[in-house]
Amino acid sequence: MPGNRSKSEKHDAAKQVRRDPYEVLGVSRNSTDQEIKSAYRKMALKYHPDKNANDPEAADMFKEVTFSHNILSDPEKRRQYDSAGFEAVESDNQELELDLSSLGAVNTMFAALFSKLGVPIKTTVSATVLEEALNGLVIIRPLPLGQAISKRVEKQCAHFYSVTITEEEARAGFVCRVQSSDKSKFKLLYFDQEENGGLSLALQEDSAKTGKVTSAGMYFLGFPVYRLDQTTNSIAAAKDPDTSFFRKLDGFQPCELTELKAGTHVFAVYGDNFFKSASYTIETICAAPFGEEKENLRNIEAQILSKRAELSKFETEYREVLAQFTEMTSRYAQEMQAIDELLKQRSEIHASYTIAPLKRSTSKSRSRGSSKEPKEDGQAREKRHTRDRPKKKKWYNIHLKVDKRKAC
Repeated sequence: MPGNRSKSEKHDAAKQVRRDPYEVLGVSRNSTDQEIKSAYRKMALKYHPDKNANDPEAADMFKEVTFSHNILSDPEKRRQYDSAGFEAVESDNQELELDLSSLGAVNTMFAALFSKLGVPIKTTVSATVLEEALNGLVIIRPLPLGQAISKRVEKQCAHFYSVTITEEEARAGFVCRVQSSDKSKFKLLYFDQEENGGLSLALQEDSAKTGKVTSAGMYFLGFPVYRLDQTTNSIAAAKDPDTSFFRKLDGFQPCELTELKAGTHVFAVYGDNFFKSASYTIETICAAPFGEEKENLRNIEAQILSKRAELSKFETEYREVLAQFTEMTSRYAQEMQAIDELLKQRSEIHASYTIAPLKRSTSKSRSRGSSKEPKEDGQAREKRHTRDRPKKKKWYNIHLKVDKRKAC
């Protein structure tokens, strides 16, 4: 009956009604990562559960938008989908980005617990913050170039800063860095300015532990600068250490923007802790005095890209050798077991030829027999000796001759 469909049938039905991720986000197949992210953020903001509390259709649409973005934002999954469709994508393992501001206290506690246990949990910027920014309702503080500002931002809230750079500074390169000495979780955000005066999220960098601090940075140096997303590698590590190694550089992807134009730009620091506010220090720097560092960064990232290409080839060789090694190890164990078994059988055969197991009982019987023989020999000797000796008359057997004819 239709009402009694199995789980697999329901799963197949769900697959059949899936829409093309490009169609869901309203982008073309040759869209850039930046275009995909911009389309996702606009649609996620439109269908976010906070704005559509009692609308199940909006909730389904939000899930579909998130699912599509998770495929197209990952280069490997996007390539798999482009080549073979949904069948090539492990849909059951898609990570969801959580808006902590929309979670209840209990769910937030569970999310914090899993995060402490090392489970990678991706979070997204609160829909409230994005909507206020889009409507121009946020307070923007000036951030002088070359000056650091330290503050504390509440969880799931943001502090906005404006930075003004000249043509010369734009050509030389520009860097915005944030760090937290108490290892708070935060996001560094960059916003595009809309014609209506509002702000739309364009770039996002999650904080990462670097030594004794957590930090995040955006580098606009006039050439592609790469970011390293550790989330994919964390999931791979939980499955297989080898896969984790070979996928370590999969999250090494170029940033969408390589340079900024002269003018005023808006950044924000978003508190991403589960329960408490986040302390941070933000600073913006002109890269002109750091010419050597720029070249070093360019060279190092070029070597990392080269290593990523080498890893792909090395993985194929490694898997082949590993398969041979596994086979040889298995054979080694089997051969060792077979040799031990043969030696054991040999020892048992040797044991069947020896009298070692019967030695005690035989010796005992012999000792008993030998002890009996002397006794028997002694008795025989005594008997012979007795026969040879003259018989003594016993005193009570003395024969007295009495003459009956004479009277006593």
